[in-house]
Amino acid sequence: MGVAKKYRNWALIAVVLLLFGTAVASSQYKVPVIMTGLMEQFSMDAGSASWLMSIFTFVGIILAIPTGALAKKYGPKALLLAAGGILLVGSLVGVFAADGTMLIVSRAIEGVAFILVTICGPLAVQKYVAPDKIGSATGIWALWVCLGSVVGGIVTPTVSALFGFVGVWMVYAVFAAVFAVLVAVVVRFADGSDGPEAPQEQVAQEKASYAELLKPNTLLFFLAFLLFNLVLLAMLGFSPTWMQSQGMDASLSGFLSTLPMLLAVISSPLFGTLSDKMGRCKPLYIIGMLAMGPSAFLLLTGSGPALWVGAVIMGLLGLGVPVMALTSFGQVLGKPELMSIGMGFLMLIQSLGQFLGTFLAPIILGANLDQWMTLGVVMCVIGFAGTACVALCKFK
Repeated sequence: MGVAKKYRNWALIAVVLLLFGTAVASSQYKVPVIMTGLMEQFSMDAGSASWLMSIFTFVGIILAIPTGALAKKYGPKALLLAAGGILLVGSLVGVFAADGTMLIVSRAIEGVAFILVTICGPLAVQKYVAPDKIGSATGIWALWVCLGSVVGGIVTPTVSALFGFVGVWMVYAVFAAVFAVLVAVVVRFADGSDGPEAPQEQVAQEKASYAELLKPNTLLFFLAFLLFNLVLLAMLGFSPTWMQSQGMDASLSGFLSTLPMLLAVISSPLFGTLSDKMGRCKPLYIIGMLAMGPSAFLLLTGSGPALWVGAVIMGLLGLGVPVMALTSFGQVLGKPELMSIGMGFLMLIQSLGQFLGTFLAPIILGANLDQWMTLGVVMCVIGFAGTACVALCKFK
């Protein structure tokens, strides 16, 4: 038998991981608010400039599964530290970019860092946090993209005005490097070690197979998470257009469509803490998933107070789903040795769901983009289908 692991303070580890993740995510979201200036400076048209953001999703789809395999071999902490170095390299390439193509290349390199953090952040929580606090820690960790988008949107204009785009690229790289050092120092076990796995665990990991991820119960779990991301991205991508067609100005429609993400600051830690206290994830997962369909329907077809109700329901209930998915994934897999490759597969599912949300919504809306009731009903049905998948899935 192996020696029992002694864990450090779970909140300290979660906050340090959150700070690092937020620095990486804010680097992703530094582009939208200065997109026009970048297009002018690098003579980019709208099509090529759109790659400055979409390259992140593209990289994620390609590298999600390989990253899971690397995490299995080298451990999540090593890859998180590698992400800090890769982000610095990508930022330096951007600083010296002479044209739009090189700037897109720099964003692709930064995207590699992003997918490493996406997969290895939850794995680090699973490894370094005591089992009875994983839900609470995941609830904090899961805020990294939300906070990163807020920081990127608020800080970037000021830094750009003072130091230009070069300053923007360097500031976020420095932040990520500083917090990577914190990860190196803080994210470990109480005895100061990084926790090498027991020999029996190493043997088990060598035998881990992707085929074990394709069992019916696991596929139900993956399908539920895919449908969640599909509904979320359809709402985020197209609800502002619906609101503006009803006479709402662009700034208010933008705020209202992203309000659920802001409210996740409440729901994410709350769902995580409740799951720890209950010792169960499935009931909370069902509640969150059940809220997605109706709230998306309201945000894609409603007006006046109905829009605000939809945003609040999605933010306070629906966006508890990512925390429950990450926290319960190990329960569904049932084998710790599958977590690394499984997390890579789960993030691939997330990327595919997000892609489908932005791909299918305009098709449903039709050539004139006027079939809003149809889109709302379809998203509601998809949300209920995802709820059924969670209900049927067995959580160990």
